[in-house]
Amino acid sequence: MAKRRPTPLRTSEQDVAASKRAPQTPQTQSPAFRLAFADDDFLTSEDTRGIRFQLEYQKTEHRLREHGINSTVVLFGGARIPEPGKPAWAAKNETQKKNLELASRYYDEARRFAQLAAMTSNSLDDKEFVVVTGGGPGVMEAGNRGAADLGAQSIGLNIVLPHEQAPNLFVTPELSFNFHYFATRKIHFLLRAKVVAIFPGGFGTLDEFFETLTLIQTGRMERIPLLLFGAEFWGKVINFEALAEAGTIAPTDPDLFTVVDTAQQGWDVVRAFYELPDLGPPPGWK
Repeated sequence: MAKRRPTPLRTSEQDVAASKRAPQTPQTQSPAFRLAFADDDFLTSEDTRGIRFQLEYQKTEHRLREHGINSTVVLFGGARIPEPGKPAWAAKNETQKKNLELASRYYDEARRFAQLAAMTSNSLDDKEFVVVTGGGPGVMEAGNRGAADLGAQSIGLNIVLPHEQAPNLFVTPELSFNFHYFATRKIHFLLRAKVVAIFPGGFGTLDEFFETLTLIQTGRMERIPLLLFGAEFWGKVINFEALAEAGTIAPTDPDLFTVVDTAQQGWDVVRAFYELPDLGPPPGWK
Protein backbone atom coordinates (compact mmCIF):
# COMPACT_ATOMS: atom_id res chain seq x y z
CA MET A 1 0.00 0.00 0.00
CA ALA A 2 1.26 3.50 -0.88
CA LYS A 3 2.67 5.48 2.03
CA ARG A 4 0.24 8.07 3.37
CA ARG A 5 1.19 11.68 2.69
CA PRO A 6 1.98 13.75 5.78
CA THR A 7 -0.99 15.79 6.99
CA PRO A 8 -1.65 18.00 10.01
CA LEU A 9 -5.18 16.59 10.17
CA ARG A 10 -6.14 13.54 12.17
CA THR A 11 -6.30 10.39 10.09
CA SER A 12 -9.20 7.97 9.79
CA GLU A 13 -7.10 5.26 11.45
CA GLN A 14 -6.54 7.49 14.49
CA ASP A 15 -10.24 8.17 14.85
CA VAL A 16 -11.18 4.50 14.49
CA ALA A 17 -8.76 3.70 17.30
CA ALA A 18 -10.07 6.57 19.42
CA SER A 19 -13.67 5.45 18.95
CA LYS A 20 -12.78 1.98 20.22
CA ARG A 21 -11.37 3.57 23.38
CA ALA A 22 -14.53 5.54 24.09
CA PRO A 23 -16.26 4.84 27.45
CA GLN A 24 -18.68 1.90 27.30
CA THR A 25 -22.08 3.57 27.44
CA PRO A 26 -25.43 2.89 25.74
CA GLN A 27 -24.65 5.78 23.41
CA THR A 28 -21.20 4.57 22.33
CA GLN A 29 -22.45 0.99 21.95
CA SER A 30 -25.23 2.05 19.57
CA PRO A 31 -24.69 1.31 15.85
CA ALA A 32 -25.49 4.96 15.18
CA PHE A 33 -22.27 5.98 16.94
CA ARG A 34 -19.99 3.94 14.67
CA LEU A 35 -17.92 5.88 12.16
CA ALA A 36 -19.62 5.31 8.81
CA PHE A 37 -16.53 3.93 7.08
CA ALA A 38 -15.85 1.54 9.99
CA ASP A 39 -19.42 0.25 10.23
CA ASP A 40 -19.60 -3.16 8.53
CA ASP A 41 -23.39 -3.37 8.91
CA PHE A 42 -23.79 -0.06 7.11
CA LEU A 43 -21.23 -0.82 4.40
CA THR A 44 -22.88 -4.14 3.55
CA SER A 45 -26.43 -2.76 3.57
CA GLU A 46 -28.65 -2.44 0.52
CA ASP A 47 -28.35 1.36 0.66
CA THR A 48 -24.58 1.27 0.08
CA ARG A 49 -24.48 -1.16 -2.87
CA GLY A 50 -23.30 1.61 -5.20
CA ILE A 51 -20.47 2.45 -2.81
CA ARG A 52 -19.40 -1.18 -2.76
CA PHE A 53 -19.26 -1.23 -6.57
CA GLN A 54 -17.05 1.83 -6.43
CA LEU A 55 -14.80 0.39 -3.72
CA GLU A 56 -14.29 -2.88 -5.61
CA TYR A 57 -13.37 -0.96 -8.74
CA GLN A 58 -11.17 1.56 -6.95
CA LYS A 59 -9.18 -0.83 -4.77
CA THR A 60 -8.09 -2.95 -7.73
CA GLU A 61 -7.42 0.11 -9.89
CA HIS A 62 -5.32 1.65 -7.12
CA ARG A 63 -3.23 -1.49 -6.66
CA LEU A 64 -2.65 -2.03 -10.38
CA ARG A 65 -1.56 1.57 -10.86
CA GLU A 66 0.65 1.31 -7.78
CA HIS A 67 2.41 -1.66 -9.38
CA GLY A 68 2.68 0.10 -12.74
CA ILE A 69 0.58 -2.40 -14.72
CA ASN A 70 0.01 -0.83 -18.15
CA SER A 71 -1.49 -3.63 -20.24
CA THR A 72 -2.51 -7.25 -19.88
CA VAL A 73 -2.88 -10.57 -21.65
CA VAL A 74 -6.13 -12.14 -20.44
CA LEU A 75 -6.56 -15.91 -20.25
CA PHE A 76 -10.08 -17.29 -19.85
CA GLY A 77 -10.85 -20.98 -19.64
CA GLY A 78 -12.26 -23.87 -17.67
CA ALA A 79 -11.49 -24.29 -13.99
CA ARG A 80 -12.20 -28.04 -14.37
CA ILE A 81 -9.46 -28.78 -16.90
CA PRO A 82 -6.71 -30.69 -15.06
CA GLU A 83 -2.98 -30.55 -15.45
CA PRO A 84 -1.80 -33.47 -17.63
CA GLY A 85 -1.27 -36.55 -15.50
CA LYS A 86 -3.45 -35.25 -12.68
CA PRO A 87 -6.94 -36.64 -11.92
CA ALA A 88 -10.00 -35.03 -13.49
CA TRP A 89 -11.35 -33.95 -10.10
CA ALA A 90 -14.51 -32.36 -11.52
CA ALA A 91 -15.66 -35.37 -13.57
CA LYS A 92 -19.13 -36.64 -12.67
CA ASN A 93 -19.01 -39.76 -14.84
CA GLU A 94 -16.63 -41.77 -17.01
CA THR A 95 -17.42 -39.76 -20.14
CA GLN A 96 -16.54 -36.50 -18.44
CA LYS A 97 -13.40 -38.06 -16.97
CA LYS A 98 -12.22 -39.15 -20.40
CA ASN A 99 -12.98 -35.81 -22.03
CA LEU A 100 -11.44 -33.71 -19.27
CA GLU A 101 -8.27 -35.80 -19.36
CA LEU A 102 -8.10 -35.29 -23.13
CA ALA A 103 -8.66 -31.54 -22.59
CA SER A 104 -5.67 -31.40 -20.24
CA ARG A 105 -3.54 -30.55 -23.26
CA TYR A 106 -5.07 -27.07 -23.07
CA TYR A 107 -3.52 -26.69 -19.61
CA ASP A 108 -0.12 -27.05 -21.27
CA GLU A 109 -1.04 -24.70 -24.12
CA ALA A 110 -2.30 -22.05 -21.69
CA ARG A 111 0.88 -22.35 -19.66
CA ARG A 112 3.02 -22.01 -22.78
CA PHE A 113 0.99 -19.10 -24.07
CA ALA A 114 1.49 -17.32 -20.73
CA GLN A 115 5.22 -18.04 -20.96
CA LEU A 116 5.35 -16.34 -24.37
CA ALA A 117 3.48 -13.35 -22.95
CA ALA A 118 5.83 -13.23 -19.94
CA MET A 119 8.89 -13.33 -22.20
CA THR A 120 7.59 -10.30 -24.06
CA SER A 121 6.65 -8.53 -20.82
CA ASN A 122 10.10 -9.18 -19.35
CA SER A 123 11.77 -7.77 -22.48
CA LEU A 124 10.00 -4.41 -22.19
CA ASP A 125 10.81 -1.52 -19.86
CA ASP A 126 7.18 -0.88 -19.00
CA LYS A 127 4.84 -3.48 -17.51
CA GLU A 128 3.08 -4.44 -20.71
CA PHE A 129 1.49 -7.80 -21.61
CA VAL A 130 1.14 -8.85 -17.97
CA VAL A 131 -0.78 -12.13 -17.62
CA VAL A 132 -4.16 -11.93 -15.87
CA THR A 133 -6.54 -14.80 -15.10
CA GLY A 134 -9.53 -15.45 -12.89
CA GLY A 135 -7.11 -16.67 -10.26
CA GLY A 136 -8.61 -20.14 -9.83
CA PRO A 137 -7.64 -23.67 -10.90
CA GLY A 138 -7.47 -25.27 -14.35
CA VAL A 139 -6.65 -22.98 -17.26
CA MET A 140 -6.39 -20.06 -14.84
CA GLU A 141 -3.72 -21.82 -12.81
CA ALA A 142 -1.87 -22.70 -16.01
CA GLY A 143 -1.79 -19.04 -17.04
CA ASN A 144 -0.42 -17.78 -13.75
CA ARG A 145 2.00 -20.70 -13.63
CA GLY A 146 3.37 -19.91 -17.08
CA ALA A 147 4.18 -16.37 -15.99
CA ALA A 148 5.77 -17.63 -12.77
CA ASP A 149 7.94 -20.03 -14.79
CA LEU A 150 9.76 -16.98 -16.16
CA GLY A 151 9.78 -14.99 -12.94
CA ALA A 152 7.13 -12.58 -14.24
CA GLN A 153 4.33 -11.04 -12.23
CA SER A 154 0.76 -12.13 -12.95
CA ILE A 155 -2.66 -11.02 -11.76
CA GLY A 156 -5.50 -13.09 -10.33
CA LEU A 157 -9.04 -11.71 -10.25
CA ASN A 158 -10.79 -14.19 -7.99
CA ILE A 159 -14.45 -14.07 -6.99
CA VAL A 160 -16.31 -15.38 -3.94
CA LEU A 161 -18.33 -18.44 -4.98
CA PRO A 162 -20.74 -20.67 -3.02
CA HIS A 163 -18.14 -23.43 -3.21
CA GLU A 164 -14.68 -22.63 -1.95
CA GLN A 165 -12.26 -21.27 -4.55
CA ALA A 166 -8.93 -20.14 -3.18
CA PRO A 167 -6.45 -18.32 -5.44
CA ASN A 168 -4.01 -20.66 -7.14
CA LEU A 169 -0.49 -20.53 -5.71
CA PHE A 170 1.08 -19.04 -8.86
CA VAL A 171 -0.66 -15.64 -8.67
CA THR A 172 1.62 -12.82 -7.53
CA PRO A 173 0.41 -12.31 -3.94
CA GLU A 174 0.43 -8.51 -4.23
CA LEU A 175 -1.77 -8.81 -7.34
CA SER A 176 -4.26 -11.37 -5.99
CA PHE A 177 -7.69 -9.74 -5.79
CA ASN A 178 -11.07 -10.95 -4.58
CA PHE A 179 -14.45 -9.73 -5.85
CA HIS A 180 -18.07 -9.85 -4.78
CA TYR A 181 -19.48 -8.41 -8.04
CA PHE A 182 -18.96 -10.18 -11.36
CA ALA A 183 -19.57 -6.87 -13.16
CA THR A 184 -16.71 -5.04 -11.46
CA ARG A 185 -14.41 -7.99 -12.02
CA LYS A 186 -15.22 -8.02 -15.74
CA ILE A 187 -14.30 -4.34 -16.05
CA HIS A 188 -10.83 -5.06 -14.71
CA PHE A 189 -10.38 -8.04 -17.02
CA LEU A 190 -10.80 -5.85 -20.09
CA LEU A 191 -9.73 -2.37 -18.99
CA ARG A 192 -6.05 -2.96 -19.84
CA ALA A 193 -6.41 -5.94 -22.20
CA LYS A 194 -4.18 -6.08 -25.26
CA VAL A 195 -4.95 -9.76 -25.87
CA VAL A 196 -7.81 -12.03 -24.83
CA ALA A 197 -7.26 -15.78 -25.12
CA ILE A 198 -10.25 -18.09 -24.69
CA PHE A 199 -9.58 -21.74 -23.87
CA PRO A 200 -12.22 -24.49 -23.60
CA GLY A 201 -14.52 -23.95 -20.65
CA GLY A 202 -18.08 -23.81 -19.42
CA PHE A 203 -20.71 -21.16 -18.77
CA GLY A 204 -18.27 -18.67 -17.26
CA THR A 205 -15.87 -18.95 -20.19
CA LEU A 206 -18.72 -18.62 -22.69
CA ASP A 207 -19.95 -15.52 -20.86
CA GLU A 208 -16.47 -13.95 -20.91
CA PHE A 209 -15.96 -14.77 -24.59
CA PHE A 210 -19.31 -13.41 -25.74
CA GLU A 211 -19.04 -10.27 -23.63
CA THR A 212 -15.63 -9.48 -25.15
CA LEU A 213 -16.87 -10.34 -28.64
CA THR A 214 -19.97 -8.17 -28.21
CA LEU A 215 -17.93 -5.19 -27.03
CA ILE A 216 -15.66 -5.46 -30.07
CA GLN A 217 -18.55 -6.10 -32.48
CA THR A 218 -20.45 -3.02 -31.25
CA GLY A 219 -17.40 -0.76 -31.23
CA ARG A 220 -17.43 -0.39 -27.46
CA MET A 221 -13.94 -1.88 -27.36
CA GLU A 222 -11.02 -1.52 -29.74
CA ARG A 223 -10.14 -4.44 -31.96
CA ILE A 224 -7.51 -6.58 -30.25
CA PRO A 225 -6.36 -10.17 -30.82
CA LEU A 226 -9.24 -12.34 -29.60
CA LEU A 227 -8.01 -15.92 -29.72
CA LEU A 228 -10.22 -19.00 -29.52
CA PHE A 229 -8.11 -22.03 -28.58
CA GLY A 230 -9.36 -25.41 -29.73
CA ALA A 231 -10.94 -25.66 -33.18
CA GLU A 232 -12.47 -29.06 -32.50
CA PHE A 233 -13.98 -28.05 -29.15
CA TRP A 234 -15.48 -24.74 -30.28
CA GLY A 235 -16.64 -26.21 -33.58
CA LYS A 236 -18.88 -28.55 -31.60
CA VAL A 237 -20.01 -26.03 -29.01
CA ILE A 238 -20.91 -23.01 -31.15
CA ASN A 239 -22.22 -23.00 -34.72
CA PHE A 240 -21.17 -19.56 -35.95
CA GLU A 241 -22.11 -20.43 -39.53
CA ALA A 242 -25.69 -21.10 -38.41
CA LEU A 243 -25.84 -17.67 -36.76
CA ALA A 244 -24.56 -16.00 -39.93
CA GLU A 245 -26.99 -17.98 -42.14
CA ALA A 246 -29.85 -16.99 -39.84
CA GLY A 247 -28.87 -13.36 -40.25
CA THR A 248 -28.52 -12.75 -36.51
CA ILE A 249 -24.84 -11.86 -36.96
CA ALA A 250 -23.04 -10.36 -39.94
CA PRO A 251 -21.23 -12.80 -42.26
CA THR A 252 -17.95 -11.08 -41.33
CA ASP A 253 -18.47 -11.18 -37.55
CA PRO A 254 -16.54 -14.47 -37.12
CA ASP A 255 -13.52 -12.56 -38.46
CA LEU A 256 -13.44 -10.66 -35.15
CA PHE A 257 -11.70 -13.64 -33.53
CA THR A 258 -9.04 -16.14 -34.59
CA VAL A 259 -9.23 -19.89 -33.96
CA VAL A 260 -5.91 -21.47 -33.01
CA ASP A 261 -4.78 -24.75 -31.50
CA THR A 262 -1.34 -24.08 -30.04
CA ALA A 263 0.33 -21.42 -27.94
CA GLN A 264 2.78 -20.62 -30.71
CA GLN A 265 0.00 -20.14 -33.26
CA GLY A 266 -1.77 -17.82 -30.85
CA TRP A 267 1.30 -15.76 -30.02
CA ASP A 268 2.19 -15.47 -33.72
CA VAL A 269 -1.18 -13.70 -34.18
CA VAL A 270 -0.33 -11.35 -31.31
CA ARG A 271 3.17 -10.65 -32.66
CA ALA A 272 1.84 -9.84 -36.11
CA PHE A 273 -0.88 -7.56 -34.71
CA TYR A 274 1.49 -5.52 -32.54
CA GLU A 275 4.62 -5.97 -34.68
CA LEU A 276 6.52 -7.55 -31.80
CA PRO A 277 9.93 -9.20 -32.25
CA ASP A 278 10.27 -12.97 -32.32
CA LEU A 279 12.03 -13.85 -29.05
CA GLY A 280 12.04 -17.55 -29.79
CA PRO A 281 10.68 -20.26 -27.50
CA PRO A 282 10.82 -19.86 -23.71
CA PRO A 283 13.63 -21.69 -21.90
CA GLY A 284 12.92 -25.39 -21.40
CA TRP A 285 10.53 -25.78 -24.35
CA LYS A 286 10.95 -29.03 -26.23
